[in-house]
Amino acid sequence: MLTNSMEKVVIIINSESHGIGKPSRLSPVAERMVTALKQAIPETITVEVISAASLWSKSESQKISKGNIIYCPLTIQLPHWLDFPARTIYQSCRDIEARRAWVEQKLAYQTSIGDSWLGDLWLPIALTHKGPLYGEVIGEGAIPNAYQQPVDLTDDLRQPLYYLANQLLENLAAPPSVYLLQFSLLGKDIVFDRLWPFPAAPAIASIKVQNPNLYACYWHCLTNQPILDLAIVP
Repeated sequence: MLTNSMEKVVIIINSESHGIGKPSRLSPVAERMVTALKQAIPETITVEVISAASLWSKSESQKISKGNIIYCPLTIQLPHWLDFPARTIYQSCRDIEARRAWVEQKLAYQTSIGDSWLGDLWLPIALTHKGPLYGEVIGEGAIPNAYQQPVDLTDDLRQPLYYLANQLLENLAAPPSVYLLQFSLLGKDIVFDRLWPFPAAPAIASIKVQNPNLYACYWHCLTNQPILDLAIVP
């Protein structure tokens, strides 16, 4: 829950740094991600946006590691030694081959091989302290970084997809956050690609389409606030 002792929120993005921790000009996709997340955060809370590139300097990272801070990474590219509450899940999700091997061996799902069969579909999961809420699937359009929601799936695909997501999150002891399960379809077979531990770029499809959008859900999950439902706006 939010407390009066909270000092600030730190949003970490995948961007080049000016050398003092501040990011250079954001890409249009990153800018939309940051803007949507900022809109979900109360105006009374200080928000600092920093470049992941600056964190590779320990002296820079130490400047933000003090005090009561909520970290909201919007990138998987974080130093292994960066100490923040979701450190373990980020490292686990970054080890793509280990996740694929576990899914294939333990759950008998097909998986992407190297850069083959890369997923073009994403299942959003808002994992609160009370359990997961599954959003409508997001798909990639013909234009790069053009995403759309919802992608309609039949029930015979939804149930094994939800099972896959639930088993992955349980195995990783995943903390509350918004996750994107990236996958593809080979006929009626689900091909697992990877798991993102934050609302990555495809989540921008939920802005003005899903209520609450996935960046608002991210904030709610990280601050232990309830989410009643994930609904597509009529």
